[in-house]
Amino acid sequence: MKRSTDRILTTHTGSLPRPPDLLAMIEAKDDGEPYDEAALAQRVRTAVAEVVRKQVDSGVDIVSDGEMGKPSFATYVKDRLSGFGGENPEPRVFADRAEFPAWAALAARSRLAADTRPACDGPLAWKDKAAAESDISNMKAAVESENPVDAFVPSASLGIIAEIMVNEYYPSEETYLYALADVMKEEYQAITNAGLVLQIDAPDAAMGRHSQFWDRPLADFRSALALRIEALNHALAGIPEEQVRFHICWGNYEGPHNHDVPLGDIVDLVLKVRAAAYSVEASNPRHAHEWQVWQDVKLPAGKVLIPGVVDSTTNFIEHPEVVAQRILQYAKIVGRGQVIAGMDCGFGTSAGAPRVDPEIMWAKFNAMAEGAEIATKQLWA
Repeated sequence: MKRSTDRILTTHTGSLPRPPDLLAMIEAKDDGEPYDEAALAQRVRTAVAEVVRKQVDSGVDIVSDGEMGKPSFATYVKDRLSGFGGENPEPRVFADRAEFPAWAALAARSRLAADTRPACDGPLAWKDKAAAESDISNMKAAVESENPVDAFVPSASLGIIAEIMVNEYYPSEETYLYALADVMKEEYQAITNAGLVLQIDAPDAAMGRHSQFWDRPLADFRSALALRIEALNHALAGIPEEQVRFHICWGNYEGPHNHDVPLGDIVDLVLKVRAAAYSVEASNPRHAHEWQVWQDVKLPAGKVLIPGVVDSTTNFIEHPEVVAQRILQYAKIVGRGQVIAGMDCGFGTSAGAPRVDPEIMWAKFNAMAEGAEIATKQLWA
């Protein structure tokens, strides 16, 4: 994992909007309609090459594949693993949506992020390892062509899989999580064995409080999170920490977020994950103040913080000076070499109509790169 040794490096959270023609093929596949498998595979490969090139051109140092071939950052596992033949029609309940139903009814959502979800109704096992191998192959080809500073591939956390695709088969949640660990570790290992950085996408580590445990005591959520992290560390056993980054967020949507769990209430558990870097949402109005947490909680030696210095849910283009100020805030607390500038969350967590216009998104990436350059001049003056 590359670090900010002589300048502030930039990265983001992973998912990016899919091109319209690719989106049409992904939707057809997800709907069970006829589609050209070879054409889809080829279009994913060219889309990864295109999106890596655009990231590099926009000043992103540590790039991803944009999750071009996935219908969403988490539900893609239903296509790769057997055991998800059930259906859970129960909608996910978010505390702020329940409190503000009029807003919730108007909130635009991707068709591929529908409330009806798969459920685990049988033993988990791999049925399509080739899909993960294609992710890796496509990314390595793009990296070889564009030569970014570093590259990562996102993969779903055990907790977010378990939250979205509920257990209807295993005798307990713990058994389910460890079954997930035993299968997902193969994807985790494949990514890192290929020399790429693995990002564990774990919105459940923060969002789970107001989407799953909103009507229960904080202690119940912390216990559930501790179990998920214990199972995740089991899945990460044997993988060098230097090749792992862990991302948390409070849900990638523009909304009230007034029931979000404070970072200070979970940061001790987050830092137990076997990872070299922690990517944390930090720019939206509900969490922009939480840089203060790191004044009281020491980032472990050798670890890296990737604060979101640009919001991923609005079409505001942050001024580079604002980005620089946010970077400097963190660098002064944890040290310049332990900060990489990042985004709050992904811009295409579910394939479909993006919340942020893609052209504006690239302008936001440019603003992050400019802000990192401004901060670098001050930090390495």
